[in-house]
Amino acid sequence: MSENATMENTQASEGRSSLALAQAEFDPEAVYLNTASLGLPPRSSLQALQRALEQWRAGNASPPDYDAPLEAARSSYAELVGVDASRVAVGSQVSVFAGLIAAALPAGSEVLTVTGEFTSMVFPFLAQASRGVVVREVPLEHLAESVSSRTALVAVSAVQSADGRLADLDALTEACAVTGTRVLLDTTQAVGWLPVDAGRFAYTTGGGYKWLLAPRGTCFFTVQSDLADELIPHTAGWYAGGERWDSLYGGPLRLAGDARRFDVSPAWHSWVAQAPALDLLTAIGPAVLHAHALGLANRFRAAVGLPPGDSAIVSMAADPGTAHRLERAGVIGSIRAGRLRLAFHVNNTTYDADRAADAVAGHVQD
Repeated sequence: MSENATMENTQASEGRSSLALAQAEFDPEAVYLNTASLGLPPRSSLQALQRALEQWRAGNASPPDYDAPLEAARSSYAELVGVDASRVAVGSQVSVFAGLIAAALPAGSEVLTVTGEFTSMVFPFLAQASRGVVVREVPLEHLAESVSSRTALVAVSAVQSADGRLADLDALTEACAVTGTRVLLDTTQAVGWLPVDAGRFAYTTGGGYKWLLAPRGTCFFTVQSDLADELIPHTAGWYAGGERWDSLYGGPLRLAGDARRFDVSPAWHSWVAQAPALDLLTAIGPAVLHAHALGLANRFRAAVGLPPGDSAIVSMAADPGTAHRLERAGVIGSIRAGRLRLAFHVNNTTYDADRAADAVAGHVQD
């Protein structure tokens, strides 16, 4: 066995051990299959947040102290998506970063997106209509073939929020390489269960409150190093400064030299809880997280007579009353685009998949 193969086997073994330990961090009062809407916090995140809230209550909180968990989260996220931390900016909302890209487009640009795409990836570009920016929507399965020499940017989610379908990122990057088209990839429904190499794309952005198990208020943005200077940091404030605590008042402009120039002043307590959650996920690793989530999703699919899939999100047509069947069985899911949507993540077990399947068997179809 080669040295690389041995290392990969060791990492996989360590990841599986970390997965077992991580599952003890969750204790929902129901079978929770709604991570695609809101992730569950691990106990370590709640404990860190409680300590921070108590310090705040007691008057012992100091703003610079919140830098440490935020920088830890930045580094952990960078590790998950395979880029250097210097290429990661932080904020609170996907639409803020999408808006940066939208504002940087030349007048008259064409933006290609997917029919039914999440609006945080669509509205910032539609808002540029007065500059002649045109948004063209196509079915997901035709995305790559629809890229043309006129397409300045493709704005798409790696995993569709409504139904969990995956974009064919290999085909998309190949098509864009031919035309010189850039890609803005929304990773909100992906990073945390699906391995993503952010370095392949001009820009990526993703919220942390779903698969990254954080409170609402954390978001990440990556930009390829040679493209950063093309973006005007419209949202820059003191936190985007090269020395942020010396950037509180007045000019001149003195922004960070790396992606931190795009940082948005953070919602402090959200980052306190985000850091331990990312520690948990990085300890497991993308490959084990992917195998676990997809394995449970396909176990559920098989049990209810659906074909195997490639997503941790299962979307299915359901008979009237099926959602209530789940609720009575103590299973939490959601309805999106008129279909039942279940999401399997690190907190879930085979029991969860089987319990959900028992509740809806005979009442769902692809």
